[in-house]
Formats: sequence, C-alpha cells, structure tokens
Amino acid sequence: MSQDSRASRRRAARPSRRKPPSGGRKALRVTAWTAAGVLVLGGAGLGYFYVKYNSNLKSVDIDAALGKDRPQNVDNGSMDILVLGSDSRRGGDNAQYGADDGGSARSDTAMVVHLYDGHKQASIVSIPRDTMINRPACTTSGGKTSKATFEQFNEAYTVGGAACAVTTVEKMSGIRMDHYIEVDFTGFKKIVDSLGGVPLTTTKPIKDDKGSHLDLPAGSHKLNGEQALGLVRTRKSVGVGSDLGRIQLQQAFIKALIKQVKSIGVFDNPKRLLSVADTATKAITTDKGLGDVKSLMGFASGLQGLGAENMHMITLPVMDYPKDKDRVVPLEQESKLVWDALRGDQPIPAEALQNSANDRSGAGSIVQ
Repeated sequence: MSQDSRASRRRAARPSRRKPPSGGRKALRVTAWTAAGVLVLGGAGLGYFYVKYNSNLKSVDIDAALGKDRPQNVDNGSMDILVLGSDSRRGGDNAQYGADDGGSARSDTAMVVHLYDGHKQASIVSIPRDTMINRPACTTSGGKTSKATFEQFNEAYTVGGAACAVTTVEKMSGIRMDHYIEVDFTGFKKIVDSLGGVPLTTTKPIKDDKGSHLDLPAGSHKLNGEQALGLVRTRKSVGVGSDLGRIQLQQAFIKALIKQVKSIGVFDNPKRLLSVADTATKAITTDKGLGDVKSLMGFASGLQGLGAENMHMITLPVMDYPKDKDRVVPLEQESKLVWDALRGDQPIPAEALQNSANDRSGAGSIVQ
C-alpha cells in the first residue's frame, strides 16, 4: 500500500464530525473531573493492547437514541463533549457511598467541554446538578416516554440515562454534543490511584462530616483515590454549603490532576502508561463514536495536548430559585451569552458571569 493510501485510511478512521485539525497532535490532556485524565491516559496507550483495551470499553449509542431532533452540526473546527460523573451506588464498591435506590443514578457532575478550533484552548462549563430546567421528553430504560417537565437537572440522567442527559444539555445550549463520556465513583478513585495520587495544597481545613467524610487539615497533601473522591464530593463544609462551592473544588482538582499527569511523565514510562490506560478504559462509558479502541485512538491523536493554563473553567450563570433556596435557575440572558459564544467558537465574555449567584465565598481558593 502506498504512503498516500495509508494516510487516507487514517484520516477516514477519525470519528470527528467537524473540520479535522492539522496533523501531528498529541494525546488529549483535558476534559473534566477525572474524565480529563481518562481521555489523556486512555487514548495514549491504546495502540499497544488493542484487543485487551477494546474489551474494557463500554459505550452507549447516543445518535440512535436521539435521532434527528438535535442541534445542527457546525463545521467550524471546534468540538463539544458532555462529561458526566455519575453517583450510581450500584456495584460492590460504589454501594459504600449510599443506598442503591432501585438502581437509579444521577449526574452528580456535569461539564460541557468546548475545544476551540485548533484544539489549543478549551472552555469548560459546569452545570450545577441542582439547576431547575425544562427537561425534554425522554425515553426511559423501560422503553416508555417520560413527558417533558420542569425539574432538577440531574434528574435527566435518572429518567433516561446518557441519552436523556445529552438531549437535555443540547436543548439548554443549542449546541450539538460531539461526544459523551461518563465515569462513576469507583472509576474515579482507581484512575487517581493509578497516577500515584494527586498533590495539592489546602489553605483551610476541610472536614465534611455530613457527606463525603473528608478530613483534611490545611497544608500540602497527596490525595489518594478515596481522598480525591471525598474532595470532589464535598459540599456542606465549603463555601455556603451549596453545589456551587463543590463545583469550585472540582474545577481546582481538575487542574491539579492535569499537572500530576505532566509531572510524573506518564508518556515516558511504558509500564505506568499501560497500567493507567488499562484502568482508564475500564473506568469510562462513552458514546458509540468512541466505543472502540480504533475510534478512541483517532480521537485522542487528533487533539492538541492542553495544560491547565489553556483551560477557561466557569459555572453556568445562575440565580437562586425563588421557590427553593437549595436550587438555582439559569440566568437567561447571561447563559445565552455563554452558549452563543461556544456555538460561535468564541471566548466566553466576562459580562456573562457578572450577575451570577455562583459561590462568592471563595470555596475555590481553598484548593491550590
């Protein structure tokens, strides 16, 4: 086979629906929560053990489930990924974090990752799980149709799984998601442990007796998987005790995670690389477009390596929900500025965040 023919076949294997980036890309070093590390670490080592890693992967056929009633494909070189951290209590390890209420789960963490044209910069928009939204009609796991309703955002995943979560985000934003990635409690812990832990510094003690049971004094730490999970689940003991403060902790942890990936030289240590890749591919559920090793390799190799300094992380602009102080609703005009900017592949304007009720007590400054 000629060199030109081989190159053509490689290009054809790439799963991206948008304008392909220029060649010579490194593995992706960002998404959100631990899925950030999952993409980095999973994509990089897959070529070595195709069959082994292919059997690890789990996928959901989002395209088939959602059909044609979706936002228009936009061919501007950008890419949008919905990343969920689920709070499922199913399974032996996950069950230790609470009772399994009939096998249901919620999207405890939700982030829209927007990779700009050229994939050298990214904006990450966290959607608070307690946001009251208009959920569209969704098909349940039993095959029935759940009517559209006004409810808390994370109920979408409970009602209809990944497909309902994706269609809810697409209706909110008007942006078509290129890919979907999910990681649960146990997968998160194992990824952190496979990295040898994640170093960070807490400027204040964190003692969360009501939720995560995390107990960290102020100072420098190297969090293992259990501690890291406790940090990203901590809510009542930081900020004003809302999900908004927890989101700030999660965003700070993502940056610490990415710095750890770089500092330990994962890509220069074959033994560690293969171990982490094995863990990562077992930990995630993806859309069908990334559900096999060949596609995941094409996805990862087509993206520029990103560091924490290239990531703009925000929380969707919200205000308190008048009927329930423990819930929030999107600020209509400000949220539109966010989604319009990403749809146009533009930076998020500062004025989109000025009036938001996002945690102002400095929860994010607790972790460095």
